[in-house]
Amino acid sequence: MAVSLTPSQRAAAIGVTAAVLLTGAFAAGAGLGGSTPAAAAPAGSQAVLTRQAITSGSSARITVTGTGNVTGTPNQLTLSMGVQTSGSSVATALARANHAVRAVTAALARTGIRATDIQTSGLSIQPTYGNSPVPDGYGVSESIQVTLRNLAIAGTQISDAVRAGGNATVVDGVSLDLNDNGSLLAAARARAVADARTKAGQYARALGQPLGPLVTMSEQSPVPSPSASPVPVSPGTQQVSVTVTAVFALA
Repeated sequence: MAVSLTPSQRAAAIGVTAAVLLTGAFAAGAGLGGSTPAAAAPAGSQAVLTRQAITSGSSARITVTGTGNVTGTPNQLTLSMGVQTSGSSVATALARANHAVRAVTAALARTGIRATDIQTSGLSIQPTYGNSPVPDGYGVSESIQVTLRNLAIAGTQISDAVRAGGNATVVDGVSLDLNDNGSLLAAARARAVADARTKAGQYARALGQPLGPLVTMSEQSPVPSPSASPVPVSPGTQQVSVTVTAVFALA
């Protein structure tokens, strides 16, 4: 016998059938996955299955700085010197300055300094005034920078250059340096890294956690500590210092 259903009765029947099929699918999935089946949802409610992924690990970081210092003996000297002259005209003052500089460079060359180690570093021409706004003369200064590579005779070379320039000579200063500090920098960097790792390990132990791998490291520009010396020349020592910033993870 055929049963006639109204539209509302037909919709209700379809909903019940869908609910039965959905419940069966969830039960089958739970059985295959080995997990505990969820309690049957009341009729007319929606059932939601949720899975959570739990990750382990720590994002904690330790940031430290490490410093490495190495001392070496300077083996070259940089001399900053020049001449100052005056004259009633620019041409006269400049000619006197040029003559004095040529005398200085010639004296340096006679002591064995190469032309490539003598460099012009400055030239200045200024008017001079008396009691009038009109210049009564001109002053000229010329400066050079000289690299002295043999410290054993550097004092003699400086003295000869000063005598050659006469009363026009001006000495601005000297600085001692290392012409090749590659090996010192390598040693300083190794010490800086070791210092940073030691500090990081101390912090990790204080926190009760093992120290993890290095994450990042950066280096500040190494700058040798300059040393000055009057004549006679005494090389003394020079320190090369390297500072690094290191970030370590906590395991």
